[in-house]
Amino acid sequence: MKNKKDLTIYQKSIRKWGWLFLGPIMIAFAIGFLWPFIHGLYLAFCDFRLVSEAKFTGLANFGKALSDEGFLHSFVFSAIFTVVSMILINVLSFAVAYYLAKEIKGTKVFRTVFFMPNLIGGIVLGYLWSMIFDGFLSMFETSVLMDSKFGFWGMIIMVCWQQIGYMMIIYIAGFKTIDESMLEAANIDGANGRQTLFKVMIPNMLPAISICLFLSIANGFKLFDQNLALTAGMPITTAADGTMIKGTEMMALNIYNTFYGQSSFGHGVAQAKAVIFFVIVAAIGIIQLMVTGRRKNENKA
Repeated sequence: MKNKKDLTIYQKSIRKWGWLFLGPIMIAFAIGFLWPFIHGLYLAFCDFRLVSEAKFTGLANFGKALSDEGFLHSFVFSAIFTVVSMILINVLSFAVAYYLAKEIKGTKVFRTVFFMPNLIGGIVLGYLWSMIFDGFLSMFETSVLMDSKFGFWGMIIMVCWQQIGYMMIIYIAGFKTIDESMLEAANIDGANGRQTLFKVMIPNMLPAISICLFLSIANGFKLFDQNLALTAGMPITTAADGTMIKGTEMMALNIYNTFYGQSSFGHGVAQAKAVIFFVIVAAIGIIQLMVTGRRKNENKA
């Protein structure tokens, strides 16, 4: 009874004074994220050079954004890049985690080595790998800036090298949450390693898989600094209507270039592209979470 009474007093104190702790956080969230987001959404419907001179133009910016072949190309390129990188990153990081989750000699050293590339900044990483790739491709008289396919696979290799270690840590944590009794039961029933992996381990690791899929999808679409440092969107090609299209330019870099480099478009078009970009990433994330959540419920049933 005493513990129950103490718990009731504790809950009342939280309800009474909780705002004192949440208040500063909510104010910082509103100032640092909510207000800039709402203001940026409004600017997507405006024509402006300076924010103070914004003039409402309706959906005109969105029409220009969706008719920009360079932006549509960057969306297709980003989508293909995200799918390929998501599959490779998750398959490879899961495989590495599968072996490093075992308590064998040297696993901590290997975990550290695999995780270290994630600590390197994107710009530094891009310039580092550009020297590596160009040093190799120079033997064939080409470079990542001269051929889109080299730029594409160069970014794939670079992003996998950077992110596999981070996803590996999440997968290792997922392996640690699997109930040992389930693995023992599978062993007693005569399940081999493949059956144990697909019938016991993976179904019980859906939360970790869901997190890694979400992060790899979001990171793939949002890739910017590595794209800027490694290829800067090069090479440049010309569309049928005369539009200059950068072969390896992803969506985030296209928005950046529109805002700072294409004066004929105006900042409002870049802002409209940013809103479209946000909607796409948010929709993909929600769909992915719904699918993995449904699979998790089906496995529980």
